[in-house]
Amino acid sequence: MSDAAQPTAAEVRAAAEAVKTALDRHLAAVERRSGEDDPAVYEAFNELAAAAEEYDELLYDRYDEVTPFEIPGSDSDVLPPYQGPEEANALSVLIRRDYAVAEPQRLLAQAQRVADLDADTADGSPAAAAAGSSVHAALGVLFGEFEPDEIASRHKEFGLEEGDSTLWVTAADEPAEPGEWLDAPFDQADPHRVVCRFDVSAVFDDDPDDDGVDADVHVRVDPDAVAVLEELDDIDEGDEGDVLDVDDGRSPLDADR
Repeated sequence: MSDAAQPTAAEVRAAAEAVKTALDRHLAAVERRSGEDDPAVYEAFNELAAAAEEYDELLYDRYDEVTPFEIPGSDSDVLPPYQGPEEANALSVLIRRDYAVAEPQRLLAQAQRVADLDADTADGSPAAAAAGSSVHAALGVLFGEFEPDEIASRHKEFGLEEGDSTLWVTAADEPAEPGEWLDAPFDQADPHRVVCRFDVSAVFDDDPDDDGVDADVHVRVDPDAVAVLEELDDIDEGDEGDVLDVDDGRSPLDADR
């Protein structure tokens, strides 16, 4: 970092004071917590972690020194306290899978093959010709023809390379009205209503020589939501009023989030 971009000594001192304040607030929240998963303690913990991380970064930038503290990522190992309904009357499953277009020509060729084999599209028609004209058109053809799970299992065949993926199971008080959330399906994703989530990423791979993305599955289940999971075991698929909404596409936390 250049001298001009370095933080001032006063900024480092202010960051240190912010850590002290956050530490006091965290202790106070712990002393008056109402239970094991008190939201106030969770919030104070996150504020303390953020303040300590900021101080550590400024200290290093200014003085080339570090603190002896290791700040755990609050979102990587634990879920926020569960605040959803005690009884699972409705669920939403939100999925994000990332891919890189590793072989565009293979993607285009596969889309063209699908279009040419479509019973409603004759060879040489404008629709068939357009299928392999661009990556956007090819993706539309393939994702329109195959289920997302099938594309996930055959991604190499389609010229795609897997990235991270996550699946959230969230609980709701009541089923959504038909068409209610289609315009913005992930805007109401609430981490506090997550019953469980499953993450797949190379970051969980213990073998540094293995570049595979699917080496590990990181599973997080909030202890307070176990009763909800147990209730789901008793739900009959044919029972009226029990709804499973499945949303597949963009992440509930696109901002990386």
